[in-house]
Amino acid sequence: MSRIGKKPVELPTGVTASVSGQTVEVKGPKGTRSFTATDDVTIAVEDNAVSVTPRGKSKRARQQWGMSRTQVANLVTGVTDGFKKELEIQGVGYRAQMQGNALKLSLGLSHDVVYDVPAGITVTAPKPTEVIVEGIDQQLVGQVAANIREWRKPEPYKGKGIRYKGEFIFRKEGKKK
Repeated sequence: MSRIGKKPVELPTGVTASVSGQTVEVKGPKGTRSFTATDDVTIAVEDNAVSVTPRGKSKRARQQWGMSRTQVANLVTGVTDGFKKELEIQGVGYRAQMQGNALKLSLGLSHDVVYDVPAGITVTAPKPTEVIVEGIDQQLVGQVAANIREWRKPEPYKGKGIRYKGEFIFRKEGKKK
């Protein structure tokens, strides 16, 4: 039995969910998101909650049960609160700034990196050493943050690079003479 799958997803006020076939569509104050589940689970909306139940006792049905429930819960969280990833930039001369719909990063390379922000995502740079990625799609927010971090990952000797806020970087000691 899936402990996660057993719990129904509560719909807060201002959020509506509709099921057509295997597709769940959730509408809220921040927008609309949908998820198509596999045929191994049944999704139903009853008294202001979305419940997911497995079809049969197969291993695949039980695997999809908890995953589908979590996907629906993420849809509800996305359209109510949204998702957010914060990045910190450390290093002398490393900075970020927004230019229209593009993020311009100065990361010690021979050229400045210009990252075009995809639709549905909001990127802000409140300080030159801070980047905030926000949106209603958790996967897309995480992917955009990972793509920005990929340009200059934090290195273990001086800690320079782009890191997630609160991320611990294991530091190494330099050469001894």
